[in-house]
Amino acid sequence: MKHIFKQGSDPGAPVLVLLHGTGGNEHDLLPLVDMLSPESSVLGVRGNVLENGMPRFFRRLAEGVFDEEDLVLRTKELNDFLDEAAREYGLQRDRMIAVGFSNGANIAASLLFHYEHALWGAALFHPMVPLRGKALPELTGIPVFIGAGKNDPLCTVSETEELQSLLEGAGAEVTLHWDNQGHQLSKREMYAASDWLDNRF
Repeated sequence: MKHIFKQGSDPGAPVLVLLHGTGGNEHDLLPLVDMLSPESSVLGVRGNVLENGMPRFFRRLAEGVFDEEDLVLRTKELNDFLDEAAREYGLQRDRMIAVGFSNGANIAASLLFHYEHALWGAALFHPMVPLRGKALPELTGIPVFIGAGKNDPLCTVSETEELQSLLEGAGAEVTLHWDNQGHQLSKREMYAASDWLDNRF
């Protein structure tokens, strides 16, 4: 997968895996690193799917309607890539934290839904439930931050609470932060995510 890698100054810090939203790229979330974990090594990944020329991590059939077959395929693709990147760059595979926005948050959530040891934790900004009717793997003790907007037209309050419930049902330790904005990142949720990361890792 097309990506960038930046070596961090602290080998003990978590590895941040940056996953952009629709139309973004591997550079989009780099400005968040200084706020979240400036000493971390960073993998910025670009999705392999194009929708009207805009990169995404998996296909959708319509807005809010995922192509579930492609989602499963692309989730495996990303998990395999993280295995390969850990080997290539000498990273600790079990210390990777996904930081995803929108489509990137959805593929990160799908990693948690499909693979028990895919992530050490995840910061999900404006995610949706990636897949319904699936038994989740054992996620006991895995910290997950969800940043959500009460006025988000794409990720509704009920959708966000459903995702929280599913993850907690599998044992994940979910921190849910609400803001009043729509489908965009806010400084308040970034500060909340930074505090979450400092306290959990």
